[in-house]
Amino acid sequence: MVEIGRLEASDRVAWEALFRSYIEFYERVEPPEMYDRAWREFRADTRMHALGARLDGRLVGITHFLVHPNTSGPDVCYLQDLFTASDVRGKGVARALIAAVGEWAREQGCCRLYWSTHESNATARRLYDKVAENRGFIRYQIELPPPSGGVPQK
Repeated sequence: MVEIGRLEASDRVAWEALFRSYIEFYERVEPPEMYDRAWREFRADTRMHALGARLDGRLVGITHFLVHPNTSGPDVCYLQDLFTASDVRGKGVARALIAAVGEWAREQGCCRLYWSTHESNATARRLYDKVAENRGFIRYQIELPPPSGGVPQK
């Protein structure tokens, strides 16, 4: 049975291994500072949040999410990252993580949970098509350089 809960301090190594696999899946490379910053934010549990999925006590899945204002209604919850270990795919881990984030968001008064994935991520999309509605939106993105002085703001 999949158990979902907050990440504990002792989960750092396993969480980072899963998060690094997620980053690699999307063919990105991030500096160690990014992992440190994310971990601090998740442990603070104020601006960004994380849940972990465990099977037999082993951390096998992670999700990262945040709440933001909505111009036309109550706040909404954005599920930013979702990843499961390859050896447990198809065992309900991702579905359980999505459901847990949805319940958490409901408890916070959010009116919607949403996320995006790459169109080529067929495995994930098979699950997403079962648990959510694809509303047809296309995401556009502009990478912004750090402010003058070269140091990114926090």
